[in-house]
Amino acid sequence: MPSRPSSREDFEVAIICALPLEYDAVALLFDEFWDEDGDPYKRAAGDPNNYRTGRIGKHDVVLALLTHMGKVNAASAAAHMRTSYRGLRLVILAGICGGVPFSGQEEILLGDVVISKTLIQYDFGRRYPDEFLRKDTVQDNLRKRDRNTSNLLAMFDTANGRDKLRDKTSQFLKQLQERALGDQSKYDYPGISEDRLFESSYRHKHRNSTICNCSKCHGRRDPVCDEALGLSCDELGCDGDYLVPRKRRRVQDEQDKATTPAIHIGAVASGDTVMKSGEDRDRIAGQEGVIAFEMEGAGVWEEIPCIVVKGVCDYADCHKNKKWQNYAAATAAAASKAILERYIQTERSGVRPVEEPPTCHFLVPFGRNQNFVGRRSILSKLLDTIRPSANKDDCQRTALKGLGGVGKTQLAIEAAYMIRDEHPDCSVFWVPALDSASFESAYSDIGKYLKVTNADDNGAGVKELVKAALSDESSGSWLLIVDNADDVALLLGAAGLSAHLPFSRRGSILFTTRNHEAAVRLDVPSRNIIQVAEMGQDEALSLLQHGLTERQTCNVEATKKLVDLLANLPLAIRQASAFMAAKSISTAEYLELYESDHEDMIDLLSRDFEDRHRYTEVQNPVATTWLISFDQISRNSPLAAEYLKFMSMLAEKDIPKSLLPTAKAIDAIDAIGTLKAYAFIAQREGCWRCLERFEETFGQSHPLTLSIRDDLGITQIARGKLEESEKTFLQTLRLREQSLGEHHPSTMVTKTMIMAGLLLSGNHGKWEEAEKMARHSLELIEKVLGKHHQFTLYGMDSLAAVLHIVGQGEEASKMFQQCLELRKETLGENHPALIASKDLLATMLGCVGQHEEAEKAYREVLEFGEKVLGKDHPSTLDTASYPTG
Repeated sequence: MPSRPSSREDFEVAIICALPLEYDAVALLFDEFWDEDGDPYKRAAGDPNNYRTGRIGKHDVVLALLTHMGKVNAASAAAHMRTSYRGLRLVILAGICGGVPFSGQEEILLGDVVISKTLIQYDFGRRYPDEFLRKDTVQDNLRKRDRNTSNLLAMFDTANGRDKLRDKTSQFLKQLQERALGDQSKYDYPGISEDRLFESSYRHKHRNSTICNCSKCHGRRDPVCDEALGLSCDELGCDGDYLVPRKRRRVQDEQDKATTPAIHIGAVASGDTVMKSGEDRDRIAGQEGVIAFEMEGAGVWEEIPCIVVKGVCDYADCHKNKKWQNYAAATAAAASKAILERYIQTERSGVRPVEEPPTCHFLVPFGRNQNFVGRRSILSKLLDTIRPSANKDDCQRTALKGLGGVGKTQLAIEAAYMIRDEHPDCSVFWVPALDSASFESAYSDIGKYLKVTNADDNGAGVKELVKAALSDESSGSWLLIVDNADDVALLLGAAGLSAHLPFSRRGSILFTTRNHEAAVRLDVPSRNIIQVAEMGQDEALSLLQHGLTERQTCNVEATKKLVDLLANLPLAIRQASAFMAAKSISTAEYLELYESDHEDMIDLLSRDFEDRHRYTEVQNPVATTWLISFDQISRNSPLAAEYLKFMSMLAEKDIPKSLLPTAKAIDAIDAIGTLKAYAFIAQREGCWRCLERFEETFGQSHPLTLSIRDDLGITQIARGKLEESEKTFLQTLRLREQSLGEHHPSTMVTKTMIMAGLLLSGNHGKWEEAEKMARHSLELIEKVLGKHHQFTLYGMDSLAAVLHIVGQGEEASKMFQQCLELRKETLGENHPALIASKDLLATMLGCVGQHEEAEKAYREVLEFGEKVLGKDHPSTLDTASYPTG
C-alpha cells in the first residue's frame, strides 16, 4: 500500500472542477481518499477553498470544486490553491465543454474528450468600430507550462500516444460506471440517436407560435422567447431535415465502438460567456482554430499553468440540452486518470518545488471600512491598473488624485482588501508619505516581514535594503501603496524618497496625492492618473446615513441640502455624521446650525472626530486637511498662496485671470499650475488656447478658427483690452479678406467689430476712422447684396450709430428713418422686427433736440407694440415707460 503524504508540500497533482457533476465523476475514480476521517492536511491561512485529498493510481492528488463558474472565480480558487499546495507541478481542469463539430477533416462527437494544447481567450481584446482584435494566447500573456507537462502533451499528440490514451480512457470509463453504485445509468452512453447536430444557422425556437418573439426571429441577431430557451428540440419540433449527417456514427454501428470516446488535442477557447450560437461558434473556430469552448481554463492558467480535459456535452449552439452532461463529465474524468497514468512523478529528495511561491504579506494599517459606499467605476478602473498582471513588462505606477478629504485613502484601503481577496498570492504593503519619519518607519516594518538583515535600522540603509528585496522577482507579486504623496520637495528634493521605490515586473505602485504635479513628476503615465472627484448625491446621502438613525435623516429635503452644502465631500460628510451621531441631532438641526452663523460653520468644519480608517497622529477635520495643503503651497509657491487668498475674497467661479495680482509671466504660470495641481482651482479653457487648437487642427482660415477669433476679440472688448481687440480683429479681417474676399458678409461683420472697438476706445482720432470704415462697409455690402438685404440694413444701423456718436445727429436720424422704410418694404408694415427700428429712430430724434417728433415717434412705437405684440409684452411695457415730454 502506498504511504500517505506527510504534508501538503508532497502533493504534486491537482484536479479542479467547476460543477458538482464534474466533481462527482472525478471522485469516483479516486482509488483511495486520505481524508475519510477528517482532513489531516488543513489549508493555508486565508484560503477559502475546500479540498479532498487522496490517491489516483500512484499519484497523490488534491481535488477542488469551484464555488462558481467563470474565469474570475477560477483564477481566485487557483491562486488560493497555490498558497496551500506549493509543490504542485501538474494541474488538470476536468469537466464538460461545448465542442466544435469538425476539427479539420476530423469529426468531433458528443462524449468525445478534448485536451488543450493551448488556450485562446477569444473575448479578450479590443473592440473597434469595424472589428474585434483579440490579444495573444494565454500562454503568450502569462506563464508557460513546465517542460514535463509540455512533453506529456507532445506524446499524446502522436498517433500511438493518442491510441493508447483512448484505450485507457475507455477502460477507466467502464471502471467509473461500475463504481457508480445505484447511479450506473447516470453515466451510461445516451445513444447515437441523441447525438444531433443541426445546421449552424437553424434556430432553436417555436415553429408555429404567433404570440411570442419566435415568430419574428428570421435573422441570426433576432431574439427568441424565454420559453423556447428552456424547451428541448423535441418539444419545439426542431426539424430533422436540418440535421448534419455524422459519418463516424454511421461507421460505428456497434454500440461498444460507438461509446468509445475519441481524443482530440488542440486549441481550446476560454471565455466568460456560454457559447450558444452555431454561427458564432463556426466563425471563431475558423478564425482561431479552436476545437471547443469552455469558461474556466484562462482563469486557472492566470495562476497555475494547467491542462484542460473536457468531455463534449453539446455543440456550443442554441440546441443545447443536458442529456450528455454526466456522460461527458465521466469521459473527461476517465481521460484525466489515463493522463495521470502516463505522468512521471519527479523525485522529491533534494528537489525544491518549481516556482514555489514566496510567503505573502498584508501590511495595511487600517481595517476594512464596512461603511464604504459607491465609487464602483473608480474602483473598477483602479483594479485594472494595479493588479499584479496588469503589465508584464513593467512595474506599473498609478495615482489617485484629488482634493484633500475627497476619499483617496479610503479608496486605496478598499482596493488593498480587494487585491488581497482576488489575488491571495500578492503581497500588499502600505507606506505613508506624511514625512520622512513615517516613510522610513513603514519601510522598516516591511523589512522585518521580508526578513531583511538590519531592518531595525531606520534611515537610508533599510530603505535601500527593502528596495532591493522587493526589486528581486523572487519576492513574488506585490502592491506598494504610497499614501499622501503630496509634497514634491519631500519626494523629489533632498530627502529623495522616490529614489527608494522598488522596481519589479511583478510589482505595482499606487500613489494617493492631492498634487497633480507630484503624480506627473513621480512618472505616473497620464492614463494612470485617476481623478477622484466629489461623490454623487446618492453616494453622499448613503455615506451620511451610515451611523445615523432614520429619525435623524427623515427630513429628506434638509438631508439633500446638507450634502449639497458639504459639496458631496466624503470627509466633510463623515465629520458632520459623527457630530450628529454624538449629539443626537437631526440633519435639519445640523443644517440650521451650519447656516446660522459663519463662525459656527468654521467651528463645525474644525472639530476633530474619531475615525479608525485614518491616521491617529493626524487630525481629521476638513479645515485641518485643507490647511495642510495650504501650508505645503505656502512653502513651495508663495505667489500661489497669495493668489488663493486673493481669490477667496472674490466669487467662487468665473474669476478673470486679469484680476489677479501682477507678477512675472513665468511666476504666474507656476502659481496657477500649483493651485490647479492641488485641485483648489479649475481653469476653463481660454480663447487663446482654444484658438491655438483650432489653428493646429483646421488651419488659420477655416470658418471655425475665424469664429473663435471673433470670440476672442469680443472677450477682449468686454474686458477693456481695446488695443488687443483691435489687433485680433485686424488679423481676422486680413484672413477673411484673403480666404473669403473683401465683399463677403463675414468680412463686413469683422469690420463692424473693429469699428465698435474704435468707438469704445474714447480716442476721438479713431472715431473718424470708424466713420470712414462704416461708410466703406455699407457701400460694399449694398453693391454686392442690394439695398434690401439684412446685412445692408445692419450696415445702415451701424453707420447711423457711428454718425450719432461722432456728433452728426441729423444725418444719423435720416439714416435710421431710411433704414426703417426699407425694412417695411422688405418685411411688411406689421412685422415685429420693426419695433426695434422705430425705437431707434425715436431715440435719435430726442437726442438731436427734435422733441415733438420724438414724442410722436414714441407714441407710434407704443401703439405699434400694443397692436403687434400685445399690451403686456415686455417690449411694449418698456416703451410705455419712456419719457415723452
